[in-house]
Amino acid sequence: MTFTNEHGQGRDYPSRAVVDLAAIRHNLGVLRAAAPDALQLATVKANAYGHGLVPVALAALEGGADWLGVAQLAEAFTLRKGLDEAGVARADAPLLAWISTSSSDFAAAIESDIDVSVSWTWVLADICAAARQVGRPARVHVKIDTGMSRAGSTLADLPALASALRMAADEGLVDVVGAWSHMSRADDPTEAGNASTANHVRIFEEGLAILADAGITPRIRHLAATSGILWHPETHYDMVRAGIGLYGLSPDPAVASSSELGLVPALTLTAPLTSVKVIEEGTPASYGGTWIAPTRRWIGLVPLGYGDGILRAASNRARVTVHTASGPLDAPQIGRVCMDQFMIDLGPADGEADTPTARSGQAPAAVGDLAVLFGADPSPMADDWARAANTINYEIVTNLGAHIPRAYIGDADATDGTPS
Repeated sequence: MTFTNEHGQGRDYPSRAVVDLAAIRHNLGVLRAAAPDALQLATVKANAYGHGLVPVALAALEGGADWLGVAQLAEAFTLRKGLDEAGVARADAPLLAWISTSSSDFAAAIESDIDVSVSWTWVLADICAAARQVGRPARVHVKIDTGMSRAGSTLADLPALASALRMAADEGLVDVVGAWSHMSRADDPTEAGNASTANHVRIFEEGLAILADAGITPRIRHLAATSGILWHPETHYDMVRAGIGLYGLSPDPAVASSSELGLVPALTLTAPLTSVKVIEEGTPASYGGTWIAPTRRWIGLVPLGYGDGILRAASNRARVTVHTASGPLDAPQIGRVCMDQFMIDLGPADGEADTPTARSGQAPAAVGDLAVLFGADPSPMADDWARAANTINYEIVTNLGAHIPRAYIGDADATDGTPS
């Protein structure tokens, strides 16, 4: 394995995020089987959900993904550079970026063969100006607001945008490649959730009709992300976007777990214990004294904290697995998570505290033993940390600091020192 991070700390940094690229490819296969007639876009935004942008993108392409998608245009430039350096032909890696601002460099996007999203006429005007500057059309995907109330043109505003798109296309300034949207409750199997998804589809169809009335017929319509891929086949259209499922995590573990879906979590987060010691009954742990030793206890110290993306909200509720000489040890996290470290309860200690040198018995773990915060079952999973912090598994993995070295397994070509 090659360890990399953007700060060059490599092996000197204690924690590791090990990413299994074979799992990435496997998960794409599972999702492809659920939407076999659609093109597949691998969503690698937010540093590939914390897994590492370029290595995951390359693995996704190797796994058969037809497109790549990111949110920020800056990510798209980084990814295109990485793909170019890896020798990937641009025709083999169509790339869509969907967030832009009034200062976005659309000319560079056109020159880098990056498709961009269009929700408003002002964005289209900026894109057209860039196309004139570059001397070739911009590739655009028009976004329809089907009920998220984020980006996307509402049905009321869409006729004006459609008309402007038609004129821009006639001038050779844009190529309307796609039409797309997001759904807000595709992971919700309740009657209300399914009704919401049906309404998204209805609005999307109405938007497509408005575009058609203006003479705009996008070649690729895409609406479904992982939830839609798995649970709403009517949303598949021409392309689907593999997001959280690409990384082996369920969009809603309460509906179906990763294992039930046939998905394999791709990221395992580990760190070695930096301290193992005994504390006496009644001794508090960490800031605020939110945990107090119920008996004489062995405690361990893990060198990860909220500065690394370990959520403080999980304090006193998460668990880790420590791999000791005697086998795996399940250990609860105790006290408040600190900026750079947290403590775990390794179990009761023998002896009495009558003297400063009181015997404590055999330590259940040793400094250097590896603590697994989350990975694939039977270790704790990102889902477990999400429940502990009252959040979602998306936040657990994407929150990991970029300074934590990523190690790549499952693909020999991925250990070439590519920054994560």
